Amino acid sequence: MKNLDRRTFLKTSVIAATAYGLSPKSWAQTQGANGDIRYAVVGFNGRGKAHIADILKVKGARIVALCDVDPAVLAREAQKLKDLGHPVKTYTDVRKLLESNEVDAISTATPNHWHSLITIWSCQAGKDVYVEKPVSHNVWEGRKAVEAARKYNRIVQSGTQNRSNTALQSAVAWVHAGNLGKVTLARGLCYKRRPSIGHVTGVQPIPEGLDYDLWTGPAELEPLTRKSLHYDWHWVWNTGNGDIGNQGIHQMDIARWFLNEKQLSAHVMSVGGRVGYVDDATTPNTQFVHHDYGHAALLFEVRGLPANAGTESMDTYLGASVGNVIHCEGGFVVVSDGSITAYDPSGLVLKKFEGRYLNHQENFVAAIRSRKSSELTADIDEGHVSSALCHLGNISHRLGQEMPQEEIREKIKGNKASADACARMLQHLAANKVDLTKSQLIYGEPLTVDRKAERFVGNAKADAMLTRNYRAGYVVPEKV
Repeated sequence: MKNLDRRTFLKTSVIAATAYGLSPKSWAQTQGANGDIRYAVVGFNGRGKAHIADILKVKGARIVALCDVDPAVLAREAQKLKDLGHPVKTYTDVRKLLESNEVDAISTATPNHWHSLITIWSCQAGKDVYVEKPVSHNVWEGRKAVEAARKYNRIVQSGTQNRSNTALQSAVAWVHAGNLGKVTLARGLCYKRRPSIGHVTGVQPIPEGLDYDLWTGPAELEPLTRKSLHYDWHWVWNTGNGDIGNQGIHQMDIARWFLNEKQLSAHVMSVGGRVGYVDDATTPNTQFVHHDYGHAALLFEVRGLPANAGTESMDTYLGASVGNVIHCEGGFVVVSDGSITAYDPSGLVLKKFEGRYLNHQENFVAAIRSRKSSELTADIDEGHVSSALCHLGNISHRLGQEMPQEEIREKIKGNKASADACARMLQHLAANKVDLTKSQLIYGEPLTVDRKAERFVGNAKADAMLTRNYRAGYVVPEKV
């Protein structure tokens, strides 16, 4: 399967479907409509283990296959399921898995650079899809995943599981009803400790038995020049999107939800850098991104360093470290650690929102049975827009220039929210004894967005970063 290209894969899939008297569009849903939803989980060295656990709790769903490019990871998780009385078929190549007519739904938590392509291929093969956040590695391929879901009438759930939190659903509805007046600023916070990933001096060995070409897939085939292949892919641009696209996508999605916005912002700008240590990562560990929606702003903050140089604890903003603060005319809402509370302008508690996290996979299965994507709490289009907001901020950052902090503050002084975020960021870095005369922050290029076309206005360099050069055999198609 290593050299199987997309055309051959699709041809084989259609033949397999026809052999069972089914069209590619309908083969998966036939079994699902009358019996258990048969799942395959793809990628589970991290978040995918939670996918497995959640699926096992869903009545009328069962895992029939596992797929992971790392044979050691694959054997480990397959044995766990066998010990629980759930023997499964195993695959190392997702293309071979997608030929199977014994699978109705794919649940995938691979590295980010595979998310959209697996979603598209799965839709083309007649499978419904649960795709982990972010749903894409870049803006363009995320939109293609949406197009594939619609074209093949697939049910595609984004892994932004906060959308299935009933307390959060109530809080959003309460704010949308005007109980605190208009939203003026939706803030997302990712103050989450991220220590250095270390620094190596040469090319590192690939885990034994792992097909590195297949692991790399749509990304550039680059030598492994970091200590760990797994997880630390988050912190290099070729495969990851930094913490704004890792943990931060959840808070970005919640912020946009409170704003009741369905599209990208009109303007975006970033300030940040990788500071406090030197390692093999390329994504920022300190950053804020300002999205301008006209009527309100969405401001996202990333801090990977601790509160100060003498501790491992993290900063908070109005009590939240990883969460959201929604500023309104008549008060604010804090979303943090499962607690959601509304306050008046003086900080007096107005309302606490109670509820629970529903099983996001259960919502997915219910929509598979009804064939109504409108029943999903996190349809692929919602996941795409929130993921794209992360990508826009990172594009601004990557097109920016290192600059002395005084110049950065001068450039943003007219933007109150950004000026405040920058001032607090600089205080935070000072508390960590970061010398910004030696490692300057990057003032990201301010960008204007054509919201409908999902492109930039008058900036060819930025437009080029909306997509990537795909490798042969792993190309996200122009026409899905």
